[in-house]
Amino acid sequence: MRVYASRVIAAPLDKVWSAIRAFDRLCDWHDAVLDGVIVDGKPADAVGAIRAFHLADGALVEERLLALDDGGHCLTYAFVTPAFPVDNYTATIRAAPVTATGATFVEWHATFDEPQGRSGRHSEIIADAIFAAGLSGLERFVTGNAR
Repeated sequence: MRVYASRVIAAPLDKVWSAIRAFDRLCDWHDAVLDGVIVDGKPADAVGAIRAFHLADGALVEERLLALDDGGHCLTYAFVTPAFPVDNYTATIRAAPVTATGATFVEWHATFDEPQGRSGRHSEIIADAIFAAGLSGLERFVTGNAR
């Protein structure tokens, strides 16, 4: 399964990327995330770092940073403790400048496998409630329109 969301954010790339790359600070801009901490003692920008956070429903999620590319404004992570009953979940969030306006284009996508007979069950939730909602929160955060 593959899910995708994107958004043009009316803020410069450096400001948007600074918020995204703070792997332990997803709670600053994603409304569904209550807190966040790196649990393995590594720096938040070290490949292999594991972030842990709680969702509004109390669920604990842990994700491992697989790649961080400051030049390409891209990071990739995978579930350690998933929020959903999916396997092989890998997600990437990437930012790029919109040169004509000074805005930033952000895209967030993931691939994963769902249990037999449940195909498509989580794709809408992840695309809309996680990715699209998260990008909306990111826009509010970087433009100063707090939640």
